[in-house]
Amino acid sequence: MVPVLLVLLLALILFGAGFAVKVLWWIALAVLIVWLLGFFMRGTSAGGGRGRWYRW
Repeated sequence: MVPVLLVLLLALILFGAGFAVKVLWWIALAVLIVWLLGFFMRGTSAGGGRGRWYRW
């Protein structure tokens, strides 16, 4: 009974990790799109168009 529970627990952990990794990939893709939009649209900023669009 214990090996069956361990295999089930391992399957649940791997499923959860796979779901978390997929969510992280979507978040990374959204951040990349926002960064690219800011990079290409920085020329139309109100600060003369020569500054960086981010503040760090």
